[in-house]
This record gives sequence, C-alpha cells and structure tokens, in this order.
Amino acid sequence: MPRFNLPNIDFVSVDPDEIEANILAEYNRISGQKIGPADPRRLFVKTIVYALVAVNNNIDHSAKQNLLAYALGDVLDHKGVDSNTPRLEATAATTMMRFTHNISQIQNIPKGAAVTAGDGVFFELEETLIANPENPYTDGKVRCTNVGDIGNGYLPGEINQLVQPLYWVARVENVTQSEGGSQREDDDRYAERIRQSPEKFSTAGPEEAYKYWAKTASSLIGDVSVDSPSDATVEVRPLLKNGQVPGQEILDAVADKLNDRKIRPLTDRVSVLAPAVVSYDIDVTYWIHSNESGKASFIQEEVDQSVQEYQLWQKEKLGRDIDPTELIANMKKSGAKRVIVASPIYQSLNRGEVASESNVNVVFGGFEDD
Repeated sequence: MPRFNLPNIDFVSVDPDEIEANILAEYNRISGQKIGPADPRRLFVKTIVYALVAVNNNIDHSAKQNLLAYALGDVLDHKGVDSNTPRLEATAATTMMRFTHNISQIQNIPKGAAVTAGDGVFFELEETLIANPENPYTDGKVRCTNVGDIGNGYLPGEINQLVQPLYWVARVENVTQSEGGSQREDDDRYAERIRQSPEKFSTAGPEEAYKYWAKTASSLIGDVSVDSPSDATVEVRPLLKNGQVPGQEILDAVADKLNDRKIRPLTDRVSVLAPAVVSYDIDVTYWIHSNESGKASFIQEEVDQSVQEYQLWQKEKLGRDIDPTELIANMKKSGAKRVIVASPIYQSLNRGEVASESNVNVVFGGFEDD
C-alpha cells in the first residue's frame, strides 16, 4: 500500500483472470473460434498469461518506484538526491562520562579511553580531556564502539569501569542516560522526510522547517512539536518512536542541529525541551457474548493486545488527546461485546504534551447474552 494515506494505483493489470479473459476475447475476435476450458490450446494461453503477469508485475513495480509513496531501498535514496535529503545512517549511542580524580598537576585523559558497564559493550572518549587539579572531576562525552541501539539505556552510574585504569582516576561513571544509538533510517521515515524537505528551503523559520531539521538529528525521533510562546522564541519538543521521552543526549543533538547559523533564523531563540508527560490510568471491564464462549481464550488475548495497541497509539504522537472511545473501539473490534471504561476520561492535550499510561487494569467480566 502507498504511503501518506494515498489511494493505491495500478499502472498495468496484474490480474491473471483479467489478462486471460482479454487474450481469449482477442483470439475469438481474430479467429472467430472460442477456446473452451478443456481445449488443449487453453494450456498454451495459460502459459502466456503466466509470462504476462510476471512482466506486468515488473512494469507496475518499476513505474511505482518513480513515486515517493511507493519507492523503496536504493531507489528511495536516489529520490532523496533531488532535494538533497540523504538517508540517516546508523549511529552510536553517547553519554556524558565523569572522571573523578585527585591530582596535584594537570593530567590528560586520552582520546579513545574506553569505559564499560562490564557487559561487553564499550564506550570511548571522543576527545582528549584536560584534568585540572582545581576541580575534583572532569566530564567528557563518550560514544559506543558499536552503532545501533545496543548502547542505549544505560542509566547514570551503570557505566563505571575504566578499561585501562589511570592510577590517578579514582572513579568513573556516566552522568546521563546513554541514548542516540539507532539503526539506518527505514524507508517509511525517510520517505516522510523527503516529502517534508521543501520546507527546509525557507529562511523564515516556519513550523514545518523546524520539524524537518529536528528529525535529521536522529532517526529515533518519531514526532516533533514546535511552538512560539513569545516573539522570537521557539520551543521545540521531540518525541522518540514508541512514545519514549528523549533524554539529554538527544535533546542536545537536536539543539546543535537547530542552532546552526544556516538553519536558525538570526532573530529566533530556540529551546529544545522534553515533552511534558501526562499520565493516565486504564481501568476497564469487558464482557464476551455467550455465543463466543468456545473461543473465549482467543478473544481475551486479542482484547489484551488491543489495549496494548491503544497505549502505543495514545503516546506515539505529541498533543494527541486522551480518548477512551478509541480504547472501546479497539476492544470491541477484538471481540468484546460490551466495554465499560472507568478510566481514562477524555482529556485534551496541548501540542507539547504526550500521554503515557501509568496503571493498567483490564478485567474480564464474563459472558452475557444480547
């Protein structure tokens, strides 16, 4: 199916029944003879149909690759060239590392100094640090030696081992949660950025331009809100995929990207902030029709899955109102006959807020008739 909620289109027919009917009709027109189902010539026609379906599939696929809504893989990369929008490559996670020391003279912590949590995942110092005896510690950014999400999610203090000890360094620990590691940008997200790329050519600081540039900071970013609470002030709030709130590493990466002099209008003061989380509880009871008692276990699994899908739907977009009717619709679609929602109640959110579930309580109330 095409992207951007566009209708599907076919450049040529790939329906074997339609192609066979057209061949038989044309043969009848030219020869004046009809080929019956048991006619040996029908097998020859079917051979031609098979070849034409394969050819038409290739034609249809190739034609669709010229459209952004369908383009895939390397073809999509070529389409990105038209707007100077390269695909984001895989990145490694980063975190801020603190080296606590007791020294009497200036010492260097060498670039490439490796630290780990002891689990086989390593981070290396991005640049040489100068440790001053006037300060009890020195901070510097470290980057995971492997790209992808393997280095994400280390909480402050978990990375606490120096691979090659320095006798004057008493302790090491990360002071921010490690994040920013991502796989190569997938086709759907890349196509969306290409579609949005014309906005980057404006120098007036429009909302869509800020969204475009913010998303170029990391392929982990799924949504962005932009607001201007006062003149010449811009607040940008990124949200990661699956509704995760970004930490300081991602916020800093977005800020660095947006404050480039070639991107930010000179008069704008840009702040990059984490979305405000609005917590809500799910407390719901549902019943299954008595006629469906034989497959109750299956329906219960489907209903539980629909509740999880609702949670993801609710938090994957900034400013999405907390809407219990969506939860009811999901559960009934999964086989629930009747649904009573005690919580949540409808709540409107502003563009810088994201809803996130707190306590979830889903109760099966039993069976009932119409």
